[in-house]
Amino acid sequence: MNFSKSIFSKVALVTVMGLLGAGCAPSAPQLQKVMEEHPEILYAVMKKDPAKFIDVVNEVAEAAKGQKEQQQFEEGFKNPMVPEITDNRTIDGAKDAAITVVEYSDFQCPYCERGHTTMGELLAAYPGKVRVIFKNYPIERIHPQAMKVSKIYEAIGTKDREKASKFKHEIFANQEFLNPSDADQKSSKSREAVMAKYSARVDADLDKMIKGLGLNPGEIKKISETEEIAALIKKDQEEAQKFGFSGTPGYLVNGVAVRGAYPIDHFKQIVDRHLAMKK
Repeated sequence: MNFSKSIFSKVALVTVMGLLGAGCAPSAPQLQKVMEEHPEILYAVMKKDPAKFIDVVNEVAEAAKGQKEQQQFEEGFKNPMVPEITDNRTIDGAKDAAITVVEYSDFQCPYCERGHTTMGELLAAYPGKVRVIFKNYPIERIHPQAMKVSKIYEAIGTKDREKASKFKHEIFANQEFLNPSDADQKSSKSREAVMAKYSARVDADLDKMIKGLGLNPGEIKKISETEEIAALIKKDQEEAQKFGFSGTPGYLVNGVAVRGAYPIDHFKQIVDRHLAMKK
């Protein structure tokens, strides 16, 4: 078994406390000394009831995770993270809202689709009080179409912010088209052929979406391949990584980090606290 040092130490503490009875818990140096000199204590417990031991490990791991998340949560209010917010971003919600949510997202990520839905619910729950700024965090190693869509989204934004927002909503509402279809795979014999057909189909669907917005697909795609768009997306990715977002989606709610597609109640807790602080 490969346990982390922190989990191993906490389980060891529980074990040693049980062996020592109801007296005071041993200090960290005492615990370390006992375990170094008598590792068979923990091994014996593991062998006696492996299933129960695993249950204890999982319980302690969950408790440690919850404690860490709570610490990070409180730290976010004390020392909020400060993202760069410029005029060239597409904003959903009131432009002068008291609460700013910066959303780091990947258009092809299913969890990001869930998070996008939650952001819509949040905007509806706090009319005029919340705004959401979408930033691009495409993870190309697992989502081959994500970068392309991010570039088109930002290119549309250079022409019309409202249409960029509509494009974003349409992408997430129809996200499945960004994945390879059965037809793509059945009609091609090699992986290279599958990917080529898949990519061409996605391109055609994106063209239809762009036309549906009253824009020229050729012009938008030309803008999407400019150095300015590439630099903007790279900056978004670097900012997300700077704030410790290793996956998607990630959010900053007035500087408080939310790592993952949490339900709306989690976001409401943060928003309500921020609003109360402003009174």
